[in-house]
Amino acid sequence: MRVQARLAAACALIVGLSAALPAQNPPPQQPPAQPPTGQQPPAGQPPPPGQRPPVIRSGINFVSVDVIVTDKKTGDIVLDMSRDDFDVREDKKPQKVETFDVVRIDGSTAPAYAPKAITSPMDEEIEARQPNVRLFIILLDDYHVRRGNDLAVRKPLIDFINNSLAPQDMVAFMYPMTPVTSLTFTRNRDSMIATVSHFEGRKGIYEPRNEFEERYAYYPTQTVERIRNDITMGALSGAAVKLGGMRDGRKSIIFVSEGFTATVPAQLNDPVAALPGMGNRAQPGVDVNNPRAESQKFFDSTDLQNRLREVYDTVNRNNTSIYAVDPRGLAAFEYDINQGVGLQTDRSNLNASIDSLRVLADNTDGRAIVNRNDLAAGMKQIMRDASGYYLLGYTSSSAPTDGKFHTIDVRVKRPNVEVRSRRGYWAYTAEDAARASAPPKPGPPPEIASALNAIVEPIKGGHAARFWTGTDQGGAGKTRVTFVWEGLATAVTSEASRARETASRVMLTATAADGRPLFRGPVEAPAPSADAAAGAPAAPGASVNFSTEPGPIELRIVVQNAAGQTIDSVTQTVTVPDYGKAGVAFGTPRVYRGRTARDILLARNNPDAIPTVSREFSRAERLFIRFDAYAPGGARPDVTAKLLNRAGTSMAEVPVQAAEGKPFQIDFPLASLGAGEYVIEIQAKAGTDAAQQLIGFKVGS
Repeated sequence: MRVQARLAAACALIVGLSAALPAQNPPPQQPPAQPPTGQQPPAGQPPPPGQRPPVIRSGINFVSVDVIVTDKKTGDIVLDMSRDDFDVREDKKPQKVETFDVVRIDGSTAPAYAPKAITSPMDEEIEARQPNVRLFIILLDDYHVRRGNDLAVRKPLIDFINNSLAPQDMVAFMYPMTPVTSLTFTRNRDSMIATVSHFEGRKGIYEPRNEFEERYAYYPTQTVERIRNDITMGALSGAAVKLGGMRDGRKSIIFVSEGFTATVPAQLNDPVAALPGMGNRAQPGVDVNNPRAESQKFFDSTDLQNRLREVYDTVNRNNTSIYAVDPRGLAAFEYDINQGVGLQTDRSNLNASIDSLRVLADNTDGRAIVNRNDLAAGMKQIMRDASGYYLLGYTSSSAPTDGKFHTIDVRVKRPNVEVRSRRGYWAYTAEDAARASAPPKPGPPPEIASALNAIVEPIKGGHAARFWTGTDQGGAGKTRVTFVWEGLATAVTSEASRARETASRVMLTATAADGRPLFRGPVEAPAPSADAAAGAPAAPGASVNFSTEPGPIELRIVVQNAAGQTIDSVTQTVTVPDYGKAGVAFGTPRVYRGRTARDILLARNNPDAIPTVSREFSRAERLFIRFDAYAPGGARPDVTAKLLNRAGTSMAEVPVQAAEGKPFQIDFPLASLGAGEYVIEIQAKAGTDAAQQLIGFKVGS
């Protein structure tokens, strides 16, 4: 399918971009009409009348349609209509409306309950499904916003955040290169405003800022622009998929962009994008009338239109609307006078870029806020559209699987009102329908999946450090607990900002289940060397040991910078095992990384060496793993290990070094492994008793 092929290409371009096309989202089964919804009550209290959870419908051919009805004279939203007032047709054939819901969200009044802060993916999932919550993703398309125009759009966006958003609304920000898996929603307005304030346009600027951009910065400008178009369109599709998986009902993407152009003018189509003007022989101010160039423009324009269709197809499947916000305002020209682009080409490309925004908005039941200097009025309309609408659902009587576009026409029986809804949808092909209807492929065994989940790194900007807690057998019936922290590198470049955001110490408080203190004090990192490179990864961190009786303990972790300021805090609950009662058991394996034989030798000879918290490594590194294994009566169990792939299939035996009176050890080179995720499975046996330990890790390039 073309959509899936384009999304797959975007995933290959952007490492970590998880934009996959899901099955068509089903709408909820709800009563014919509901009273205005208010703020959700705290946990444990019953919801007010009219806010019962929806019953989710399913089916390949189930279609949900958002319908906005406004009064033609006043422009006010009309929300007092019933199911019988609507006539829905698909390809001019009447359809039976099976589900009907009136959505009212009043953000102008104070909520009855304080909205919950979003602190975890679970909070995000639960809060997104509340009936009074509006969901927005703001895509800041720096690839297609010119420097200077980014300043013009900041104030309307900040005013939108301060004056239009309700306390319960949830917003996520992304750039074209932001992986969908890194999208996080927030209600923190200070965080939103900070993101908008740092928005910087890069249209026409090709200086690479990351490893991916370095791969294509020295291609011709036309090629670079085509890649940038693909990346941004992939981000739009990925954002829609993210929203579609969160809930049914209306969701909005606010797309801050100056739109797409299919062809770069000859005066700007440099042989090397990162070296503007070098080797470009086009004459300034001259419109090129080359038949071959005109033919290429036609094919480029056709290709762009096909790609735009793929985007709004995906957006429609996920019941999401695109609101395109053009920061240029009322634009007269597309290019600066010193760029030497002819007036005819300038006007043509300006119109084409604006039209691309209109195409995305018009085909997803959104709005194109273009060619206007008052962006604030358009931003207010976004909130009105999201605050009152009808959600209709029907099962297509034709049940199409032809991969073609099928029109949707929604009419109402009431006069003097204006009706807006999406124009239609692209049906699945027979292959798509079979794929969507097929049962899910079996995943890895649960224990393998759990080991792989431990690989996931903290989200950038989410935490200042990583943490690891291990246990092994202590004396006098107690268990020894080891706590390790590892600072995360910061992306800032200024000395002051880096010092402020870099973790220097951790204040750890460990308490038993009955409140007894087990440990309280600083866990400080060694001072970085004087010749540390600017922007280099943070110091390895530090560790501390303490002993406790088996059972649950709570760790309160406060991360501070060198000035003693708190920059992060985390609370964890750890269950300490009882090695005295267990049969065959493992102490928590400690993993060390090394690039040279000397690195491994130092870890091997130092029993107090600090293990690494990260589980992501390069092929140039080696893993050194140290662990204890226990058997009843103080016996030493037989220990073996093997390498598994992410599906849990055995790949190779892993040698285990065992010396009397010392921990077991594994020295494992990574050079022979391809990039991917793996698991080392360690098994211990003593008679008929056995135990297993899994260590998941990821190998990069």
